[in-house]
Amino acid sequence: MIKIKLSDLLGKHKMTQKALSELTGIRPATISKMYYEEIKRIDIKQLNNICKAFDCEISDLLEYIPDNNK
Repeated sequence: MIKIKLSDLLGKHKMTQKALSELTGIRPATISKMYYEEIKRIDIKQLNNICKAFDCEISDLLEYIPDNNK
């Protein structure tokens, strides 16, 4: 499973979803789906823009958690 740690980053940087949307050019609805981990696909350009906005690595935004099912 891939965990999206956008809520952690927003909290750490004291930024709202709306501010991130304006900064990155990503639709507010898409930011919200990422925040609540409801999104099914993320565009590479969106990941790039978020990492640029937070000056972070991709590993700060996404985390792989192995599934228990094999």
